[in-house]
Amino acid sequence: MATNIPPHNLREVVNGCLHVLRNPEATVDELIELIPAPDFPTAGVIYGVSGVRQGYRTGRGRVVMRAKTHFEDIDKGNRQAIIVDELPYQVNKRKLLETIAEMVNDKRLEGISDLRDESDRSGMRVVIELKRGEVPEVVLNNLYKQTQLQDTFGMNMVALVGGQPKLLNLREMLIYFLEHRREVVTRRTVFELRKARDRAHILEGLAVALANIDEFIAIIRAAATPPEAKVDLMAKSWDSAVVREMLVRTEGGGMLYRPDGLSLDVGLQQNGLYRLSDIQAQEILQMRLQRLTGLEQDKIVQEYKDIMAHIADLLDILATPDRVTAIIDAELTAVVEEFGDARRSHIEVNAFDIDIEDLITPQDMVVTLSHTGYIKSQPLSEYRTQRRGGRGKQAASTKGEEDWIDNLFVANTHDTILSFSNRGRVYWTRVYEVPQGSRTSRGTPIIRMLPLEEGEKITVMLPISGEFADDKYVFMATSLGTVKKTPLSDFSRPMKRGIIAVTLDEGDFLIGAAITDGQHDVMLFSDAGKAVRFDENDVRPVGRSARGMRGMRLEEDQQIISLLVAETEEQFILTACENGYGKRTPIGEYTRHARGGKGMIAIQTSERNGKVVAAQLVTEDDDIMLITTGGTLVRTRISEIRTVGRSAQGVTLIGLDDGDVLSGVQKIVETVGGIDNEDDESGEVVSE
Repeated sequence: MATNIPPHNLREVVNGCLHVLRNPEATVDELIELIPAPDFPTAGVIYGVSGVRQGYRTGRGRVVMRAKTHFEDIDKGNRQAIIVDELPYQVNKRKLLETIAEMVNDKRLEGISDLRDESDRSGMRVVIELKRGEVPEVVLNNLYKQTQLQDTFGMNMVALVGGQPKLLNLREMLIYFLEHRREVVTRRTVFELRKARDRAHILEGLAVALANIDEFIAIIRAAATPPEAKVDLMAKSWDSAVVREMLVRTEGGGMLYRPDGLSLDVGLQQNGLYRLSDIQAQEILQMRLQRLTGLEQDKIVQEYKDIMAHIADLLDILATPDRVTAIIDAELTAVVEEFGDARRSHIEVNAFDIDIEDLITPQDMVVTLSHTGYIKSQPLSEYRTQRRGGRGKQAASTKGEEDWIDNLFVANTHDTILSFSNRGRVYWTRVYEVPQGSRTSRGTPIIRMLPLEEGEKITVMLPISGEFADDKYVFMATSLGTVKKTPLSDFSRPMKRGIIAVTLDEGDFLIGAAITDGQHDVMLFSDAGKAVRFDENDVRPVGRSARGMRGMRLEEDQQIISLLVAETEEQFILTACENGYGKRTPIGEYTRHARGGKGMIAIQTSERNGKVVAAQLVTEDDDIMLITTGGTLVRTRISEIRTVGRSAQGVTLIGLDDGDVLSGVQKIVETVGGIDNEDDESGEVVSE
């Protein structure tokens, strides 16, 4: 039968034993308070106690162990290193380092630039240097996931009970241990009692000899050989007055037993004389002459009295279970005082399993979705900031003239994407799940990621950061002017097949969605250059399957192209037309009106400008990305775009190739660090 019992802290285990000894009805949970977890000699961290407590309650459990680490800055803070101070129990350091090095060489572990062992007699120190810009927490989580920096110890507390293997919980383990200690104390006492009785028996004979020393000497001198002397000594009956005087009586007055297990009355004859045994006679013959002095005689008598008292005490221990319990208590306490030390392994109570998200480095990504359904993500840092009118970089390779970029936004890798389809359904995706691609790649068909039905297409993608709160709403608008407000918490339960987000009329589709908190103005823009602004509270919250209400009245062949949620009056409205022209206008020029109106002029839709393709809320410090149907991307500062009134036609935002039109505009907010820009010879401003 296999058994695997982890080592524990001596002080904690003894405290548990003493608790059971003093409270026999103690529960397992009470003992867990005293013995919270194993304690390994190599220290480290016990990560989580759920598996430990299961082992203590059932006998089988799982102890998760982690190395103790900390972070240090190197190269004046430009890079960081992970320092390993303690390893999990039974993990070989050399093999661990070889495994990490092999995984780094095979590209299974990213972000590590150097690995070395700086351990010495003062302690362990393994240095794992990281590459510049790497997040140490993410690299460490990957090390926990893929190496023995996190390991497990399987608890299997099987012990022999009565000669049979038995699986024991913590309470049973301590109880059987205390029963073993009780047996040890009892057997030890019986052994000491036997030795004391043997010694008392000899002293008893010596006392008789000292009381009759002249006659003893005469018999020994008259004997021809020692055996004859022994026989003569044992054949004679001796005066037992001295022995009677030295007898130690119990509290009840009864006579104690002889060391050989017989009553002292057995050695006494009916006439009160004493007969020596073989052992006593032999000991008398071997007694040295110096024992005949008065002082030595007193020592023998006193030793005889002391050992008879000790025999009485040992007999009382065997007859009184409480005294055995007290001895066990005292011995365990003495062991703790002499050998007890502090706990070595730190206990991390609030531990969680490593999720895949913990292995993903937080960073801003540009997510694009083409008209024919190709999706991909790219790090935001790959794009360079350019001056207004620049030619830009290729953001995505599209599938010929029939494809172009429909959706583009910036989100963190840990954000959630709510993908709304033309059929009014919503699907969940994490940003880190979106496959990364190069600037010129088309991406991955989104139908491989989402269970879209035939003819279903994603029209709006809304990034969600954080939790799905009850006091926030998803405000949606459709191409035919319908608006709807639904609590964000209604979208908190992801389903693989998706759920209904809005019920649409035939020919209608979702054009925009935004997160609101009930305290903002909502703006709708049509492709005819009209806009309407109203208080979002004009739209009451409804369920996911409701149709909504009218937000803007449209003329024939017109549709809504943008939904904006105004925040402050210091913002600007950036409007862009399909021919690459646009402008920014102070938001204050858009006055508030009632919901359901035809709206006011936002930008002139002349032959030069074409229809409006996008409208965005921006500030002076913002950058924007402009995307064309040919897949070209330009990043431009808002401060370089002139501010004009609502009825103006605007300026050139992007230079278009023949056959290309502007398909979308996305505002970019830098969220990670600062950007140090410098002009290059081509007139572009290059972002590091």
